[in-house]
Amino acid sequence: MFNPHAGDRAWAQVSGEAILGNYDTLRAISGVDAMAVVKADAYGHGADVVAPLLRSHGVTWLGVALPSEAMALRAAGDTGKLLCWLSTPGDPTLSECVGADVDLSVSSLRELLEIATAARDANTCANIHVKIDTGLSRNGVSPTDLGALISELTTLIGEGTICVRGVWSHLASADDPDLVLSSKSVSAQRSVFVAALDDFAAVGIEPEFVHLANTAGALWHPDSRFNLVRVGIGMYGLSPNAERAGSEQLGLIPAMTVVARISSLKKVSAGAGVSYSHTWIAKRETQVGLVPVGYADGIPRNASNRVGVAIGGKIVPQVGTIAMDQFVVDCTDLGAEVSAGAEVYVFGPGAHGEWTADQWGLAYGSLGYEIVTRLGARIPRVHL
Repeated sequence: MFNPHAGDRAWAQVSGEAILGNYDTLRAISGVDAMAVVKADAYGHGADVVAPLLRSHGVTWLGVALPSEAMALRAAGDTGKLLCWLSTPGDPTLSECVGADVDLSVSSLRELLEIATAARDANTCANIHVKIDTGLSRNGVSPTDLGALISELTTLIGEGTICVRGVWSHLASADDPDLVLSSKSVSAQRSVFVAALDDFAAVGIEPEFVHLANTAGALWHPDSRFNLVRVGIGMYGLSPNAERAGSEQLGLIPAMTVVARISSLKKVSAGAGVSYSHTWIAKRETQVGLVPVGYADGIPRNASNRVGVAIGGKIVPQVGTIAMDQFVVDCTDLGAEVSAGAEVYVFGPGAHGEWTADQWGLAYGSLGYEIVTRLGARIPRVHL
């Protein structure tokens, strides 16, 4: 495991205690079992460590997007309930998932038939969760196509090829800051979802797991919870929408803290431009510090001149264009308190005065999800 020392330029501390605490908080709020979503390398936190940590905590369900993510977990020894929901036609890893007892999402008749073929080849019954398009208009079976899919399902269930373990959908606006719009949207999607469940029940299909709620649903929409919720961003301590409520208001603790070190300091004269295209001009003699991380590490270029970082417990502004490997901060007000090698808290839970990833997202028109998931492999994760 990576252990930072004085010469390291940057690292990301990941608190397992925070992740487990956030999971417990969301599960308690929702009042039902919670699937822990570990797609995208556990939202950038390191699925190789986070997934077994969750299993050791008693988490029954894990969720991933890609078949390759599911198979990586199986290769690492995970044997528990695992749902994968996004595949492309002809992906050979899909067949591997069937053989490895991974539950697969079905959004179309094509997917169903492809999974059924893989199940026959493996001489097994593939566990599926049928996804209903209730209004997000991405993947999912449209209500108008559901009858044909159910007809095929009854045949495949009869031959022992397919087992319908779950029915699910995904909310479009559960996190919207407009509470009226959010509630209306969730209510409309729930109605479509319940109608689909009735269609399944009419032919004797009673799925064991029914899930509609994401983190936002788990937090704010009790009628979306059914008997399972999926918790992703909230488990990592970030808000589904920081305009509506921040982590602290939700009782969540951001699990990731990104730390770098000042690589050099210098003074520039009033009127001097800083970094590419001189998008920031010094208005006074300014002490600038160079932080050796940039957009190659996942620090967003379009956050340039809009964010702050913490040094010695104080926020200093990032100035000039964020470059591939580095960005500049204005350290003038720190005076002699700062020196080369000083730790820079880029974002985290705020324990050292730093902004959260949610605050970074708000500052440049994005969201905390993007900040943590885009963090690059050049920044090693330190699991605490």
